[in-house]
Amino acid sequence: MKRHLLLLALSALLILGLAAPAPAGRPPIRIGYLQADIHQLACWVALDKGFYQAEGLKVQVAGIFRAGPEEMSAFAAGDLDMGYVGEAPATTAVANGAARVQVVAQVNTEGSAIVVQKASAAAGLAGLKGQRVAIPGHSTVQDFLLKKALSQAGLPLDAVQALVLKPPEMIGALRERQIAAFIAWQPYPAKAQTMGVGRVLMASGQIWRDHPCCVLVADERFLAARPDDVRAMLRAHVRATRFIAEHPHEALAIGVRYTGMDRATVRLAMAGVKYTFQISVAGEREYVAFLTKLGYIKLGDVQGFVDRFLNRRLLEEVLKR
Repeated sequence: MKRHLLLLALSALLILGLAAPAPAGRPPIRIGYLQADIHQLACWVALDKGFYQAEGLKVQVAGIFRAGPEEMSAFAAGDLDMGYVGEAPATTAVANGAARVQVVAQVNTEGSAIVVQKASAAAGLAGLKGQRVAIPGHSTVQDFLLKKALSQAGLPLDAVQALVLKPPEMIGALRERQIAAFIAWQPYPAKAQTMGVGRVLMASGQIWRDHPCCVLVADERFLAARPDDVRAMLRAHVRATRFIAEHPHEALAIGVRYTGMDRATVRLAMAGVKYTFQISVAGEREYVAFLTKLGYIKLGDVQGFVDRFLNRRLLEEVLKR
């Protein structure tokens, strides 16, 4: 009888979840993204709309960075688990052994622009010869695009004086005529326009149509330890990307809150960005080829690198469900 009562008591405790201490909760997923980068709107949507929580995830914003190389340094230091970052700096960091991450989804294509002073007489890159042009960092997507545009125009890569400025500093430098032009991600080109400071000389889609830009990456150690959480992050990312297309006005409002910029600027910026989660293999091959040509990276097995760096399997699994 006593044994029967004991079993009943234990059953009741199990039903109530009190028979044993609850397992320790998983640590939050530490993510990073770039400051006021409208390319990464899907991340803000997922945060704002609770898409991560809906997947049972606890997410901590562990870093907001001014340029991609800074974010990759945080990955190298072990400070991030996942992040939204430019494909070019991620490629450079991994190829050079500075960080160990894999691309698990695309974030956007296009969405950058070369901006000149509003009164500039330049009709093309030849009009900027010998002048200072700001880039957000070496080996960034924008550095790549500027050099690609110079090559397409038949100009040497040193035809302009490239200097590094962080995007928040670029508009002021253009207004004060400290630089003749800059290339940056949106919404900074749009902000230069709505402020009456600059005009777009060339959108990035004119330099390289549908070029991949930002990606969602996962640290390899985190991916190995918590693959199910990475899949859940991917589900939230896909949902957020679709939300942008299905609810553009609400997505615009979220973009305004996270950038701190006005609606007209953010609306203009979003019009130049293509949001997608589909990974561009051809685009990554072109990044690798050009970054190798510039001497930023050296790879023996290019295809092997691309296959390892682009982890398409997880996204395919998520999309099949």
